[in-house]
Amino acid sequence: MPLVVPPRKPTTPLPQFQTGILMMFELVETTALMSIYPYINQLIREFDITGGDDAAVGYYVGLIDSLLYLAQALTVLSWSRLSDRIGRRPVLLMGLTGACISMICFGLSTTFWSLVISRCMWGALNGNIGIMKTVMGELTDSTNMAQGFALLPMVWAIGSSVGPLIGGMLARPHDHWPRSFTNPFWRKYPYFLPCAVSASMLLLAFFMLLSFLEETLSTKRRPRLTLSIPSVSRDIDSDDQEAFVQQSTPNTSLWLLTPAIVVPIANYAMLSFLDMSFRALVPLFLSTPIHLGGVGLTPSSIGLWLAFYGIVDGLFQAFFLAKIVDWVGPKRLFCISSSCFAPLVVMFPIMSWLIHTRGVVDHAIVYSLFVQLVLTVTWEMAFVTRLNTATALMFVTASAPAKNVLGVVNGLCQTSRSVACALGPALTTSLFAFSKKYNILDGNAVYIILIILSGILRWLGSQLPDEIQDRDE
Repeated sequence: MPLVVPPRKPTTPLPQFQTGILMMFELVETTALMSIYPYINQLIREFDITGGDDAAVGYYVGLIDSLLYLAQALTVLSWSRLSDRIGRRPVLLMGLTGACISMICFGLSTTFWSLVISRCMWGALNGNIGIMKTVMGELTDSTNMAQGFALLPMVWAIGSSVGPLIGGMLARPHDHWPRSFTNPFWRKYPYFLPCAVSASMLLLAFFMLLSFLEETLSTKRRPRLTLSIPSVSRDIDSDDQEAFVQQSTPNTSLWLLTPAIVVPIANYAMLSFLDMSFRALVPLFLSTPIHLGGVGLTPSSIGLWLAFYGIVDGLFQAFFLAKIVDWVGPKRLFCISSSCFAPLVVMFPIMSWLIHTRGVVDHAIVYSLFVQLVLTVTWEMAFVTRLNTATALMFVTASAPAKNVLGVVNGLCQTSRSVACALGPALTTSLFAFSKKYNILDGNAVYIILIILSGILRWLGSQLPDEIQDRDE
C-alpha cells in the first residue's frame, strides 16, 4: 500500500504591523545596550581604576558586563512570570523605563562603582529579553516560526551596528566638535551624549509601544486580536490543553524541567557563554595596545568596525537565514555554525602574531579581520549576539507544551542565558588580562579554553532533536 504523505500546511502570513513594532522595540534596546562597547575600555583607563596597568583593563570591563547579566539572571524569570499574569505589554513598558533610567545614570557616572550600579539597573529592571521572544512565539505558528525568528537576529545585528556607531562617534564630543560643545559639562561627563541619545530612543520606543503594540497573551488580549492575527488563533483542543496545564501545574518551572526542554536550553546557555565571551573579547582585543598583543585602535575606529560587522551580519541574516534553515535543517545548521567558533577564536592569536612579526597594523590585519567576519557571520546563524539564538530559539520555543507556559519556558531559557552571560565576560576578559600579564601559554590561554568549550557545544548540539516539533498539533 503506498505511503500517504500528509499535505504541507500553508504558510501563515506574519502580522506585519505588530511584528514591525516588535522589531522596532528590539532595535532600540539593542542599540542602547551595545552603544557603550567602543568606549568602555577607554573609560576604564580614564577613571584610572587600573593604576596605569593597561593589561588589567579586562578585569573591570568583564566585571561591568557580568554584573549586568547576574542582575538579569536573578530577575528575568520573575519578569516572565509576571508577563504570564498581567500580560506582555505592561512588562515590556516597565523594562523600557528601567533601561532609560540605566542609560542616563551610566552617562552621569564618574566612578567605577557608579558604572556598575547603573549597568546593574538595566539587568534588574529590564526583563524584556525573554518576553520579546515570547511575543514573537505568540505571533507565529509552526509554518512561519523560522521566518519570524529570522527577523530577531537581523534586527539585533542592525542594532549591534548602530549602537557602536553612536557610542564611538558621539563619545567625548568636546574633542570632535570643540566649537559646539564648549560647556564644562561635556568635559566632566564626556560619555553622556551617546547615553542621552540612547535614552531618547528608548523613550520614543516607550510611547510607540504604549500606542500601537497589542497584547498577545491569550488571557489578556482583546477578542478582535484573534481575528487580526491568524497565527495566534487556536482550536478548542489547544485551549483545553492550556487550561489543563494551568490548572494541574502549581509549580510550573519544576514541571517543565524535562529533557525535551532542558537540552535546547543547555545549548542556548553554552551558546550565550561563548558568544558573550567573544563579544567581550573583540573590543578588548582591538583596544589593547600593540605591545600587549592587541591592535591598539581608537574608540571611533572600533565603533566603525563593529558597525560594519553588524551591517554585513544583519543583511546576511535577513536575506539568507530563513532559506538556509529550510534547506539545511535547524539541527544541521546549528552544528555547522557552532563548529565555526574554534577557527573564529584562532584568528585572535593569528592577528597578534602578524602584528608582532610585521610591527605594524597593515593590510594583513585587515584581511584577517575580514576572514574573522566571515566566520562570525556563519557562527551567528546558530547564535546572533547577546539576545537572539536563531535556530536554538526555535527548538526552545517549540518545546513549550502549551502557549500559556511559553513565557515561563522562555523565562527559564533566559535565566540560564543570563547566568552564562554573567560568567562569560568576567571569566574571559579576566583570563585575557591574566594571560597577557603573566604570559600564560604565550598570552593565549584564554583562546585555548574557549576552543575546548566550543567542542562541548558541538556535542550538545548533537543531542538536539532532528526536527522541530509542531506545537500547534
